[in-house]
Amino acid sequence: MPRFCANLSMLFTEHDFLDRFEAAAKAGFEGVEYLFPYDFDVDEIKAKLDAHNLTQVLFNLPAGDWAGGERGIACHPDRIEEFRSGVDQAIRYARVLGNGQVNCLAGIKPADVSDAVAEETLVENLRYAAGKLEQAGIRLVMEAINTRDIPGFFLNNTAQALRIRDKVGSDNLALQYDIYHMQIMEGDICPTLEANLSAIQHVQLADNPGRHEPGTGELNYRFIFGFLDQLGYDGWVGCEYKPATSTEAGLHWMKDHNIV
Repeated sequence: MPRFCANLSMLFTEHDFLDRFEAAAKAGFEGVEYLFPYDFDVDEIKAKLDAHNLTQVLFNLPAGDWAGGERGIACHPDRIEEFRSGVDQAIRYARVLGNGQVNCLAGIKPADVSDAVAEETLVENLRYAAGKLEQAGIRLVMEAINTRDIPGFFLNNTAQALRIRDKVGSDNLALQYDIYHMQIMEGDICPTLEANLSAIQHVQLADNPGRHEPGTGELNYRFIFGFLDQLGYDGWVGCEYKPATSTEAGLHWMKDHNIV
């Protein structure tokens, strides 16, 4: 069975952020991920990880004005210096938290920027980030996101992600494969995982429709988990879903799959 980490940006939101670490540990999780740590003191977060024996698995590079609707700036040609500054900030946090990988969100393509310029910018930013992070012993991953939830998101399918990875040309860049997003954009989940496992270093889950916990939608997660085992996937699976009711009530899926 894969290793599961709780996404604290979406789970246990009944609690304040810093209290979610304890809630995740009590629920049986051994690792955590979340969107961003930057609004919190890094030493406070580290204390929570240590107190509850949790592994810090993943967080994102700074992604612009999230509250204002931005979803990353890596494809924005006028934000390159901001992006590079964000890489430095992510490294500072990751070093303290023991975080071995960070995710880059490509962002929504600006209306006045061509696809070619957006891709060129994204490639150059990923190349820069991959190099800087490699020097710090941190892996960079990038995530394709569906364009129904985030219209205009520039990186939105596996083939595109693989093409961009080839252009970047860094061994320190891998894919973060979100099953929910890719079920919407392309389907064929298990064959895609099998064909590209060597490029995938992190997996995330939610069911579809609704982006709720496994067992609430069309995806056969019992089969998917078994298939990941069959493939020998040894990374984490991030539980990045919106609980249909409360987090605790929705965790029955873990017991159903003999995870806890």
